[in-house]
Amino acid sequence: MLVPHRSLGRTGFLVLMAVLIAGWIICGVFFLSLGAWPVFGFFGLDVLIVYLAFRLNYRAARAREEISVSRTALDIRQIAPSGHTREHRFNPFWARFRIARHDEIGITAMNVEGEGRRVAIGSFLNPDDRESFASAFTKALATAKGR
Repeated sequence: MLVPHRSLGRTGFLVLMAVLIAGWIICGVFFLSLGAWPVFGFFGLDVLIVYLAFRLNYRAARAREEISVSRTALDIRQIAPSGHTREHRFNPFWARFRIARHDEIGITAMNVEGEGRRVAIGSFLNPDDRESFASAFTKALATAKGR
């Protein structure tokens, strides 16, 4: 199962939003006391924008890929954040795992090719996770092929 990494969990998000709202209220009350009431609304708008950005980020984190390798099939199930699912099945003996690599960055793309098709996998992974997945997947595919 491949899932995108998110460094800020639910508790951290709630703490961050609480701090932002507290800051908004403190600064907002200060500016209201000075008679600068429009500033109060703009501070609230900032908090709303941060909230919406995190909600979109967490929605994107619902994407995942389920990859299973056996002697009879290589199954790839890609689930989009919307819930839309695409499934791909390859014969593991004909499937090839292709890696695009950059000297400074590392792995930039991973594809499974075979039977005239190409499926990109792990595009949302960070470079370290791509390296570890590529190593494990290469071994799993070799084991399935009996090498």
